[in-house]
Amino acid sequence: MRKLAVEFKDFLLGGNLVSTAVALVMALVFTTLVKALVADILTPIVALIFGQPSFQSLSFTINSSHFLYGDFINDAVTFIVTGFALFLFVVKPYSRFAQDDAPATKNCPECTSEIPLAATRCPQCTAAIAI
Repeated sequence: MRKLAVEFKDFLLGGNLVSTAVALVMALVFTTLVKALVADILTPIVALIFGQPSFQSLSFTINSSHFLYGDFINDAVTFIVTGFALFLFVVKPYSRFAQDDAPATKNCPECTSEIPLAATRCPQCTAAIAI
């Protein structure tokens, strides 16, 4: 029983579970932020362009069947606007932040092996490298 308790403690305090829990909480908070962005900022912009903030009332009837296609348009606009907002405000800045500023290596002009940027001589072919 003691071994089981130790294993369970290791599981609970392990890096993967804690990291996943933090990521989940951050995702939930970020979801709230994105919903607020769409509802409070982007939807009024859509309303300026199309004249109404919601397409929910759009519908048509065929043989006594009532089709509410406005909800689908609302969801499609929300999906596209949310995707664009995430791309613009999360993906692009993150990719700029995550990319390396400069490569750490270069190719030797003689033997084409990879060498450190600061190297003045190739360790493979001993060719002198101009800086």
